[in-house]
Formats: sequence, structure tokens, C-alpha cells
Amino acid sequence: MCKSCVIPQEPASRYGQAKEVKVAEKQVSISGHTKVFAVLGNPIGHSLSPVMHNAAIAEMGMDGVYLAFNVAPEHLMEALNGMARLGFGGVNLTIPLKQVAFDGLADLDESARLLGAVNTVAFEPGGMKGYNTDGLGFLDALSEAFGKSPAGLSVLVVGSGGAGRAVAVTCASAGAGEVVVADLDRERAERVVEEIKERCSKVPVRVATNDSAISEAARSAGLVVQATPVGMKADDESALAADAFTAGQKAFDLVYMFPETAFMKAAASAGARPVNGLGMLLHQGARSLSIWTGCTPPIDVMRSALETAVYGRVVSRK
Repeated sequence: MCKSCVIPQEPASRYGQAKEVKVAEKQVSISGHTKVFAVLGNPIGHSLSPVMHNAAIAEMGMDGVYLAFNVAPEHLMEALNGMARLGFGGVNLTIPLKQVAFDGLADLDESARLLGAVNTVAFEPGGMKGYNTDGLGFLDALSEAFGKSPAGLSVLVVGSGGAGRAVAVTCASAGAGEVVVADLDRERAERVVEEIKERCSKVPVRVATNDSAISEAARSAGLVVQATPVGMKADDESALAADAFTAGQKAFDLVYMFPETAFMKAAASAGARPVNGLGMLLHQGARSLSIWTGCTPPIDVMRSALETAVYGRVVSRK
């Protein structure tokens, strides 16, 4: 157990007196001292955050539990204020609440200001503080998979929605040699480009908004990131054809519903090095838990819990 955790602990001898919840083959004890963490969203039933966080909490020996709550955007700040008063340990936010929290919280970490959104709320002595671990979680996953940051690389981000925007801004702030934002919706892509120009003025950035331009940008990129929902269904085709990839190229699919997505298969067939998005989900969650507890989360335990929940088995070699 991490001795530096600030979470109140129940004596081990009393665990059996509380209701037990089996998580990742360990017992999480619910007591009058249990610290509650949560993820809020609308909808929220699909969230995998409870799976990995409860596995981590159990492994760390903490008297805590992580739950999911459906909260409408118009009630978010009221809910957060209530959770602060109730002594919650920390909260994650997902769609569509990240922007609401960014607009509603007075105290924002630099990570939240950079991405213009909040996915992690800490209840600190001075009040609530908003963070965003999405960008750093992506960088952690990228480093884990390829041993490299985006620094100096030409990066193509396919998709300029919330996830694509976060990745594009993160890569630019990490010193990418160039960022190309690809989307058939030119107006949306150009909004992301303008945002990057404002925040990272030294990084060359442009849009690619038709199939030929996107394929050309992909072939010249050192890192290709697939940030659209394409690939979430088993019969989806790849967002990019195999001839858009090159040998040795890094290919990162934010989709994690399958160990190998259609995008990954297309990339691999061209000799590129593909990885799916489970690592980003894992590492953004681990960073949130670290913010709340001051502890180093058990990454491998969290990864195994996620893989078992998503794929029915542990598939990683780490």
C-alpha cells in the first residue's frame, strides 16, 4: 500500500464488517470511512473508469470506491459543490461536461487552460480545482508504445472533434515539427488550427480536408493519429487506406474497442507500427488518481482490469 496516500484507512481487521465488492479479484471494503471517487457524464453507463479505478484502489489497499453518476450539464456545478461538501475524494468528467466545468470552475490548472476543458476535479483545501489529464495521458501512452514524444515529428490528426482537438493541441504544445488537422468538415478543422496558432505560434499547422490531401499528409507524417469514431464497430473499415501509410511510421488509433482495429491492420500491412487507444484511457485515469491521492497508481493492474473488461482477457505483454 502506498504510505503517502491521504485517503482515510479502515483497520484491516474491520474490513470484514463492511459490505464487500469484488473488483479485480480483490475486496473493496465499504465502511463509514470510505472515500468516494466518481466519474460524471451524460450518458455514463458505458464508462470503463470504475473498472480501472476500483482495481487500482483495491491494489493500493485504500478504503475507497469509484462510482459513476449521470449528471445533466445544467446541474454539474451544483453536483460538484455537493460532492465537495460530502467529502468526495475526486471526480472525473466526460462528455458533455468537460466544457461546462471549464467555464464554471474558478481555479484551473495549466493543463485545463491549455486544452480548454476539464476532465478531473480535485477537492482541495482552498476549493475545487480543474485539471485535464487527457493530453498528458496521450503523451504517456505514446511514450509507452513508441518510446518517443511528438517533438520534432510531423503529426497528422484525423478528426477534429473533442478528442482530435485535444491530441492536436497537445502535440503542438509538445513541440511537434508540424501538425496537420484532417477533417472533411473544413470549418471545424480550421477552428482547431486557429486555436493551435494562438497557443503554439511557433509550430507550423494546416488543414487537410479532402481524401487525397489527407492521404498525402499521412504518407509524409511521422505520427498518424486516428481520432474519429470510425472503427468502433467490428465491420467498420479503416479511416485511412493501407496505401496512406509508410513503413516505420507510428500509427495511433484512439479507438480501443478491439485489440487490433481496422486502422491498425491497414497500418501494419504497410509496415507501420500501430497501437490502439486503451493506453490513453489508462494513463489519463492514472494521472487523475495520482492527483487525488499523491500516490503512484498500479498501472499494470489498471491495464489488466481494462483489457479484461473490454476484450475478455489480458492481451498486453507489459
